[in-house]
Amino acid sequence: MSELNPPQIGPLLQDRRKERGLTLQQLSALSGVSKSMLSQIERSEANPTFAVLWSLTRGLGIDFVALLGEGQATAGADSFIEVLTPEHTPTIRSADNSCQLRILSPPSLSGAIEWYDVEIAPGGCLDSAPHAPGAVEHFTALSGEFTITSGTSRHLLRQGETVRYPVDVAHSISNPLSTLSRGLMVLLYRQSSRGRNAV
Repeated sequence: MSELNPPQIGPLLQDRRKERGLTLQQLSALSGVSKSMLSQIERSEANPTFAVLWSLTRGLGIDFVALLGEGQATAGADSFIEVLTPEHTPTIRSADNSCQLRILSPPSLSGAIEWYDVEIAPGGCLDSAPHAPGAVEHFTALSGEFTITSGTSRHLLRQGETVRYPVDVAHSISNPLSTLSRGLMVLLYRQSSRGRNAV
């Protein structure tokens, strides 16, 4: 499985911190991340979890998807074709390392529509707090199975099936199998006036 290696994260965070004239201590106070952890991340000695990265980007006042996408795209032979190689595809992981989300959508669409290649280890679960009102996820099981929970609703999603469900409530995606499961998730933040039934 490809991942976003620490050397690609640390220097970017350090650059953004220095651009804003912040010391490690000041960013620590803004983000709630310890000064020692910040120093390790900037020196590429530690790989930040999604929660830590989120706290740091909030403290810096930047979008974490945009940060991960900085300088990662490379142009192909045709200037109209943007190529994102596997090793440069931004990746986030859950705190327990059981869930991996590869960010396939461009940073410019963050907050409107985002899509991810999702891999969940056996028994792993990706729990999410409610998103913005009207937000909906579309999830396709590419391999294995997933248990999809949205509010009080639950569905066992099998390979090849697609589900659509509201995510402005607590929701989760888990893998009930003893093997890795992989899926494609599309997150739509805004829905039409026709409501959820129109997705």
